[in-house]
Amino acid sequence: MLPETKPATPPARSDLRSGKQVYLSLGSNRGDRLANLRRAMEELGKAGVKVHRVSSFYKTEPVDFGPQAWFLNCAVEATTEFMPMQLLKAVKSVERTLGRRPGVNKGPRPIDIDILLYENVLVRTAALTIPHERMNERRFVLIPLRELAPTVRHPISRRTVAEMLHDSPDLSQVVRYKPEE
Repeated sequence: MLPETKPATPPARSDLRSGKQVYLSLGSNRGDRLANLRRAMEELGKAGVKVHRVSSFYKTEPVDFGPQAWFLNCAVEATTEFMPMQLLKAVKSVERTLGRRPGVNKGPRPIDIDILLYENVLVRTAALTIPHERMNERRFVLIPLRELAPTVRHPISRRTVAEMLHDSPDLSQVVRYKPEE
């Protein structure tokens, strides 16, 4: 008689994450930029978006609208149970909590949070585009994102973050932030 066999059960791991994996870009160029970014991450957690990893912070030259103060940017890897439109609603709520108000498009703001990637999901609506439609053209997005996910592939082009950064036409300055600055 053969012994009873049971399917192998993988051991429990503390680093298993539930929810959908998302990558966000955060930026601020009004007020205490570093405090704004840190508070945004706290508020995202309260809103149902659990931040797991954060890139370095970078001082970045404004793109598409000037003159204005330089931004402080970072990327975050997070998980959420939200569907994409619910995630957008949560992100917009966090932006409002931190004082973002409608104003000049691409103009100065205390916080800007963009949804870069949501798993391998594609979303094309009037309100939301995932993957972010210009992420592959922006060094201020790609450099921080490369720290967290250099081999993650764009769901449409199938190019990695590192490949997109290498081929980006963007020449704007992106400088690692030193807290004493």
